[in-house]
Order: sequence, then structure tokens, then C-alpha cells
Amino acid sequence: MEKKKLNLALLSRFSCLFIALFLTACSEMAINKQAAVSMTDDLVMDVKENTVYISGILGSDLVEQLSDMVRKKPNITDIVLVDVPGSVDQQATMEGARLIRRLGLNTHIASTGYVLSGGVDLFLGGVKRSIGAGAGVGVHAWSDGTRVKAVNLNEADPIHATYVNFYLEMGVPERFYWFSLDAAPADRVYFLSPEEVYDFELATE
Repeated sequence: MEKKKLNLALLSRFSCLFIALFLTACSEMAINKQAAVSMTDDLVMDVKENTVYISGILGSDLVEQLSDMVRKKPNITDIVLVDVPGSVDQQATMEGARLIRRLGLNTHIASTGYVLSGGVDLFLGGVKRSIGAGAGVGVHAWSDGTRVKAVNLNEADPIHATYVNFYLEMGVPERFYWFSLDAAPADRVYFLSPEEVYDFELATE
């Protein structure tokens, strides 16, 4: 009788564990599916007076999109990043930030909005940079989508220098780059605290 009770207890514990693992797997699948859907969002640029509001994924044609927008609306002075979950082309993102800087435009992250990964790099292009209350600024270690990951490269690898030089060009200390690599792996996001945002000089106002 005692043996039967023990077997039932073990079976009950196994069932609970199985259910917990199943629910966890389903949750992760839902999150991954949601992320996959969001990463297909087209970039939207909504111009109102002298401000352009940007949402969506930054693509390989980012520079062309920004250039075309400025040609059509030459009075633009400010860029507001609303919801920018990242980019698919880091080089294009860096060039987009450099274009913003050359044009003398300011950048702002909308209140309760967010910028992640490459979205942060685009934000850094602003001559003046500000962040609305409740906005999220998320970073993580980069990955090129294959086997090349930042954490697998030697610190002396020239790829690191490309990023470091970009941040220095934008007026951001080198330590921000190394911090972002340690903050979270490529498939996760670390949201900076307001203190960290200002410590790394991401915002100018």
C-alpha cells in the first residue's frame, strides 16, 4: 500500500513537471513567434510639420529612405523613434546615423516607446538626443545571424573596432560597446536604467 502511494506521488510530481515544461515551451514558442512577426514589420516614416516619426525594422535601404524623406520634406529638424525593435543591416544603420548627424537632425525616443539594438545606434545619430519618460532603451551582444557572434571574437578583431569607432564618432564612450556585449546575449535584451543612459552619454538632454 505504501509502495502504491509512493508511486502515485512520483507520478503526480512527474505530471506536474511535464505540464510545467510544456507550458514553458509553449510560452517560448509564442514569444519566438511574436518576435518573428515583429521583425517583418515594414519601416514607417510619418511626417508631421518638421518632425518625422519612425517605427518598424531598419532595413538595408535605410539611407535611401532617409534621403528620400529629407528631399521631400527639407524642413525636417527632428526624428522621433517610436517603436524600433532593431535592424537587419548594421552597416546601413550606421550610415543612417551618420546621415542624420550630417543633416544636423535631432533624435528623440517617444514616451513609452522603445528602441532596441540597431535602433539605439540610429538614435545616436542625433545632434541633440533626448528620451521620453517611460521609454525603453535595449541592448545586447550582436550576431550576424549565422555563426559569427561578438562573444566568439577576440577583442582585437577588427570587427570590434568598426563598432567602437562608430560610437566614438557619435560622441559615446568606447566602454558602452563592451558593456552592451556583456549586458545580454544576442537572443535577449537588456534595458538600460536612466542612470546608465546618462552615464554612457546616450542622451544629451
